[in-house]
Amino acid sequence: MLLPMALFGCSQPNGGNNSQGDGKPQVVATSTIIADLTQEVAGDEVKVTGILKPGTDPHVYEPVPADSRVMETANLILYNGYNLEPGLIKLMNAAGGKVKRVAVGEVVKPLQLDKGKGEIVPDPHVWGSAENAIAMVNAIRDALIQLSPEDKEKFTQNAKELTTELKQLDKWINQQIQTIPINKRKLVTTHDAFQYYGQAYQIAIAGTLIGISTEEQPSAQTVQRLVESIKKIGVDAIFAETTINPALIKTVAQEAGVKLAPNQLYSDSIGAKGSAGDTYIKMMQANTRTIVEALGGKYTPFQVNK
Repeated sequence: MLLPMALFGCSQPNGGNNSQGDGKPQVVATSTIIADLTQEVAGDEVKVTGILKPGTDPHVYEPVPADSRVMETANLILYNGYNLEPGLIKLMNAAGGKVKRVAVGEVVKPLQLDKGKGEIVPDPHVWGSAENAIAMVNAIRDALIQLSPEDKEKFTQNAKELTTELKQLDKWINQQIQTIPINKRKLVTTHDAFQYYGQAYQIAIAGTLIGISTEEQPSAQTVQRLVESIKKIGVDAIFAETTINPALIKTVAQEAGVKLAPNQLYSDSIGAKGSAGDTYIKMMQANTRTIVEALGGKYTPFQVNK
């Protein structure tokens, strides 16, 4: 890594002490992905506090009183937007005050998804493309510069180095997916979180158990339709996700007669510290390896060219 991820050394998820005694600007990030990217850009110049713990599902997270206190003492709140974290967005709006808020994910033009019954909504999972992550990094950089202009040079340099690595990651992911036989480039997951990944890296999203929000509860009919669809399209494996109970997708795999990939995909959160996906970049590497190996491709480890 060009920039070692220090999120867990200097942030305290789910509340924590957000004391301003050290004199550093206080930045709060909602999702683990945004917290990680923010820490990479911020370095030691600001205190970054991530609200969500690794592995927490932002779609259904219910804020606690400590979250409100953290937001109230922040100088800047960075959130994904497009209703990824509805509970935290509601809390943020209710808190009022003059703290600046930036919807980092909303700098990306969203894909539009049909929730059914004619309801079209923006897909919030914009980080699925490393190119989109670069746009998010730029938005974070600009917000931090506005917050602490005296650190502009540091933020700019950190963002530049991170962007260089993200560009290499983007190219590497595309190369890895291309090793999968073209007739096997079909992704079936628990929820609809990989549309940006699929579009960016030319792999079809062939089916999902639920839609873009994990609040949805799939019916028996939904499960059966997915089973029949999998049998029809023919896939080698389907994928569970780290933030969602795998029980139903395991049932789908069994009834469809296909294997469940041995490793789960990171969808709405990075992994716990020490895991294969404990930063955004490592998360994207781990997901790509899981997909490539399960679908018959040839995985080559990611190497950063400095």
